[in-house]
Amino acid sequence: MSERRTTIIGALLTAIGPISMAIYTPAMPELVHAFATTEAAIKMSLSLYFAGFALAQLVAGPVSDAFGRKSASLSFLAIYLAGSLIAVLAPTVEWILAGRLIQGIGASVGITVSRAIVRDQFTGAEAARIMNTMGIILAIGPAAGPTIGGLSLAAFGWKSVFLLMVGFGAILIFISTACLRETTVPDRSRLQPARLLRAYAEISTVPRFLCTSLVLGGCVGALYAQAAVLPFILIDQVGLTPTEYGMGMLMQSGFFMIGSACLRLVSKWLPAHRAPALGLLFSGGGGIVMALCVYFLPPSFLSIMGPVAICTFGTAFVTPYIITAGLAPFPHIAGSASALMGFIQMGAGFVGGVVAASIGTPLHAFGIVIPTMHILAVLGYLGYLATSRKE
Repeated sequence: MSERRTTIIGALLTAIGPISMAIYTPAMPELVHAFATTEAAIKMSLSLYFAGFALAQLVAGPVSDAFGRKSASLSFLAIYLAGSLIAVLAPTVEWILAGRLIQGIGASVGITVSRAIVRDQFTGAEAARIMNTMGIILAIGPAAGPTIGGLSLAAFGWKSVFLLMVGFGAILIFISTACLRETTVPDRSRLQPARLLRAYAEISTVPRFLCTSLVLGGCVGALYAQAAVLPFILIDQVGLTPTEYGMGMLMQSGFFMIGSACLRLVSKWLPAHRAPALGLLFSGGGGIVMALCVYFLPPSFLSIMGPVAICTFGTAFVTPYIITAGLAPFPHIAGSASALMGFIQMGAGFVGGVVAASIGTPLHAFGIVIPTMHILAVLGYLGYLATSRKE
């Protein structure tokens, strides 16, 4: 496929996971009342989505290597569509939990296949350009999703949020059927348990891969983890309405777009391998500012979203090069490598969200968990530099 087609399809596939997570967040406080349940139960629906998303990637990647990128995409998107319909028709909160778990399993194919189809066809500067665009979508999804979800919730109620997911899943199935071309030679032997374990063992013993995955798990995973607490902080404590919350999250997506635009401008004189260091200076520093704001300032929109904006700006500089560097050693098992990277990234978001939900108040959880994740990303990058010097 051409670079443009790969970019568009890859970006849309990438978007399904983060958007399906984030578009739901404004409805979380409303669902507590709609199903007469607890905050913990609704937070569990987000955790189950993360769990399904993270674990299923370990299967989605090898399936795409064994049966082809197109077949894997269509199969998992059908699962996603089924989960969305279950959530729309849910009579009790237990059905919401089941629907979100199934949605997560189906959405797992997006990041895995999108990165694999890039690695199948492109290297170097071309791959970095495509990964940059996909990285923008991957981070914008958690930011723009609440805006869309908040407006839909205000206009049509909570079921409309899941109907949007049904529509998005149907559109992606059509695009994958009509426009996605096979980019690898399917090899069903790659699904043999012994070979699969060897592939994951090979990938997980490469220090460069582990360090780059930790960077992504810290930076991008923090975007997902904070979704478990931000609605309850900004709506319940700061006093925003769900619509205002959704609109306020544009601050996050806006600063990511600014960061991406700045990266393009400075790329003329800033070498690609230096961009993550600059980005982590912002995201790590933003994490420290976040902790200080939580513990020394009363909660307000700016005291919460200001540090989030700084971190998100920095993340825009980090993702393109780090993804490309992490997958570079594995052209022969790109699907499996992409799956494991996605698992670590989303798994970090899942663990961060669970830890945040288990801490007493959402505000304290936000001030502890999210800064810690950004600091871990910095440590992962230092590890990457150390291992790169030895290679």
